[in-house]
Amino acid sequence: MVRGMNRQAPTLEDVAREAGVSRATVSRVINGVRNVDPSIQDLVRRAIERTGYTPNRAARSLVTRRSGTVALVVSGAGDSSADGVPAGGVSAQDQNAFTARVFADPFFGRVVSGVIGHLRPRCMHPVLMFAESAEARAEVLSYLRQGSADGALVVSTHPEDPLPALLAAEGLPAVLFARPARPVALSYVDLDHRDGGRQAADHLLARGCRRIVTVAGPLDVRASQNRLDGFRDAMARQGRPYVPIAEGGFTLASGMSAMAGLLAEHPDLDGVFAANDLMAQGVCQMLREHGRRIPEDVAVVGFDDSTIAVTCSPQLTTVRQPVEDMAAEMARLLEEHIRGVRTEPTSVVFDPELIVRDSA
Repeated sequence: MVRGMNRQAPTLEDVAREAGVSRATVSRVINGVRNVDPSIQDLVRRAIERTGYTPNRAARSLVTRRSGTVALVVSGAGDSSADGVPAGGVSAQDQNAFTARVFADPFFGRVVSGVIGHLRPRCMHPVLMFAESAEARAEVLSYLRQGSADGALVVSTHPEDPLPALLAAEGLPAVLFARPARPVALSYVDLDHRDGGRQAADHLLARGCRRIVTVAGPLDVRASQNRLDGFRDAMARQGRPYVPIAEGGFTLASGMSAMAGLLAEHPDLDGVFAANDLMAQGVCQMLREHGRRIPEDVAVVGFDDSTIAVTCSPQLTTVRQPVEDMAAEMARLLEEHIRGVRTEPTSVVFDPELIVRDSA
């Protein structure tokens, strides 16, 4: 006989004994009942982790009428239609390309990490969904209407994405990562991107850079435009009204291509602001190919402070976007909407921070 086969699974009573509270209190915390002191909630959650207790989700759903899952939706704008009904379909090749772009960007891994970090201690779980077409958006809406998930955390990749408006129109609980391009009655979490661009400009100027260029992100994306606006405003305040710009696509290849073009037009450049770390890595690669030393000849500043910033050579000076904290806050807001603690949309805007390393 295998040792431990007869060991019983931890019970509510075990958790209550470990936490030093009543069984009823443990039940209230697990079921998301309001008005439980936050310190007691933390005490119970730590006891759940220590005991390894797993709630009976079927029984819990009967009590709470909730599934204990949320949809983590990565959404695009392809194949748009106003009512979410399929409008012609998206090819398998396009679907695969969309998915590949998502997983190639470290940003999305950081979002998942932050979401799971908040949800797991609360016995909630994310279900990853993609909504890159009208048909896929209809599936997401149906999934939520049926109660298969209690709400949606939406990371939109395109300003024309109709999903936020569809969710708001149906009154489904949802929270967005980033302010939507068009006003919708949904909560969102965002960053002060303009201030991040300002910090990048101030740092390059303080280093003594005088021939500064920038590789912007896609200019139809609000965050990209705000980073660029903040950067240009800071440059203008220092008497530098013109900054050469090349538009990239938030990818390594686009950073390399943009840098090649800027070097051809401005061979004497001595400072670069790239609107994300992937493009900054591409900038550094292209500068090295042209025999430029970093930061001796050209200083480079990125944006995000992703894992790329510390694996890049040299390590990147970058503007930190606390993605994990932002994603956790997004999950916290959604939990409040699901539980009815919060009924009106709200916004939470985080502050960026310049992280100085070797590239500038």
